Amino acid sequence: MKIIIEENYDELCRHALDDLLAIMEPVSHPLVCVASGDSPKGLYQQLTDRVHQKQVDVSAWNFVGLDEWVGMNGNDEGSCKFHLDNQLFKPLKIEKERQCFFDGRAEDVEAECQRIENFIAQHNGIEAAIVGLGLNGHVGMNEPGSSAKLHAHISEIDPHTQAVGQKYFTSPQSLTHGLTMGIGNLLEAKNVFIIVSGKHKAAIVNRILNEVISETVPATLLRNHTGLVLYVDKDAASLITSHNDK
Repeated sequence: MKIIIEENYDELCRHALDDLLAIMEPVSHPLVCVASGDSPKGLYQQLTDRVHQKQVDVSAWNFVGLDEWVGMNGNDEGSCKFHLDNQLFKPLKIEKERQCFFDGRAEDVEAECQRIENFIAQHNGIEAAIVGLGLNGHVGMNEPGSSAKLHAHISEIDPHTQAVGQKYFTSPQSLTHGLTMGIGNLLEAKNVFIIVSGKHKAAIVNRILNEVISETVPATLLRNHTGLVLYVDKDAASLITSHNDK
């Protein structure tokens, strides 16, 4: 695990994007796992800017979504896919065949999980996963108590996450369950970028670095991943007291 501390959010997104591009450059058709939410959107904006300036070519990249609310898909305003469409895929004009996302409206959600697993296998695994960090330590929709052995699965959403998730919608939503890649998928990814900013995340950043690795704080389960990089701004890093590698 590596920790990168930058002065502000723009700088940490720039650093993360530079690292991502360096990883992607030698790979002919990389698969990138992308999360929605506030944390990675700055990286997506900077990537889009560079593509439009013809500094970067992502025409060979493939994308798989990290998670989605049960009962929603890209047609639902506020869904994970809705945000990624607007932040990334529409600006970059990514063809549908290069995207694979959970459909939370599917009748057979187990089949949806298998479809995601099949897409990952067909593309030789995830080259890099770009994720955020929840205030309770969740990654994706892997809430406290999630096993490190889980792959794509149906998750019961923690009440705190349900409350925080309302910010993405214009009216109250039932957010009791989600479809998500598991910690097992992220452990198998070659590289994992966790993007964190803001003083409100400082306490959980310190916890994931220093608490005993356990399912109680899911992000700690990734701590010994050799390809894990934690990108934080100074506000998010303000409570780091030490760094426990065990």
